[in-house]
Amino acid sequence: MNPQETAVSEISEPCIKLENVNKTYSGVSAPAVKDLSLEVAQGEIMVLVGPSGCGKSTTLRLINRMIEPTSGRIIYEGEDVTKGDPNELRRRMGYVIQQVGLFPHRTIAENIATVPKLLKWPKAKVNARVDELLEMVSMDPSIYRDRYPKELSGGQAQRVGVARALGADPDVLLMDEPFGAIDPITRDRLQNEFLRLQEELKKTIVFVTHDIDEAVKMGDRIAILRDQSEIAQLDKPEVILTDPADSFVENFLGSGAILKTLTLRRVRDIELSQPVIIKRSTNRSDAILALHDSYFPYAVLLDDHDHPIAWVDERALNRSDSLDRSGASITVQLQPEDTLQDALSGMLQTAAGMSAVVNGRGQYLGTCTIESLASMLIAQPNGASA
Repeated sequence: MNPQETAVSEISEPCIKLENVNKTYSGVSAPAVKDLSLEVAQGEIMVLVGPSGCGKSTTLRLINRMIEPTSGRIIYEGEDVTKGDPNELRRRMGYVIQQVGLFPHRTIAENIATVPKLLKWPKAKVNARVDELLEMVSMDPSIYRDRYPKELSGGQAQRVGVARALGADPDVLLMDEPFGAIDPITRDRLQNEFLRLQEELKKTIVFVTHDIDEAVKMGDRIAILRDQSEIAQLDKPEVILTDPADSFVENFLGSGAILKTLTLRRVRDIELSQPVIIKRSTNRSDAILALHDSYFPYAVLLDDHDHPIAWVDERALNRSDSLDRSGASITVQLQPEDTLQDALSGMLQTAAGMSAVVNGRGQYLGTCTIESLASMLIAQPNGASA
């Protein structure tokens, strides 16, 4: 089967369809995009990934006609949009880029309201939408709506960029390396937050990245591109990882392809372990007795708001008269949206050899252990096994 057709047969009515699309720039003989055909299903995240200069960002810009195709057709929701008004098309699609591109002279609220105002929404509706979107990306409107981009961290600015792209509630989001310029810890959290939002919003998303780990984590399907946006393989992440189409795909995946399957499962898929829980008010002798009878060598110390503070063992309890000064601080916390790869990394960084899992408010849910991780991996079907 042609690699462009792999898994496309599963799509009944594609939201976006590129038919034999070409793009050749003036004065350049070789096309940037050559005879590309691609279908994106309603509500899926399609990731375009490949080496630098392969044409993935060009392909993204062709979809909303920021760049005009030299030939071919672009079908959006059953309509050929290659001959319509490109400005009208862009207002129907959200667009997020790596450097965010916020207007520095406009407040956060004004940035988010850009497209709704172009569409002449009533002022009250615009204001309500701004507040709704700020809350959606976990930014308090009362704090952030009147700030300017220069007052934000990189992660906050990227959140606002996503909120602005969602301003007019478009069905489609185009995302060009949106998390690429952010430090790894913030990037992981933004990826998780975005996947959580996608579970609620069910947008159709075309996502460009050069990072295969990000592609595996974010994509429902992945298109691995060669030069000129030629599709080397298009399929679900687990299929690409376990059955690469050729040596080009194998080389692009790299030697850690098997470990990348850990990215296909989430912490929420694991049955969390429940070590002994102690509170600041717990009597020290009661804590020692509970630990002595427990399978786990460590207890989890929680504060008054159920936030995990420290891993505490019997030796730590015997060394200190105060629970607050006992044990090793819990500095690595997981959330249900984190991948098993995140979980393994977190466990390797902790003194206890396991990781606390918290909800969005930082409240303790349970513990991820090597045993629970191994049980999940063993239970996976052979086709997706690590």
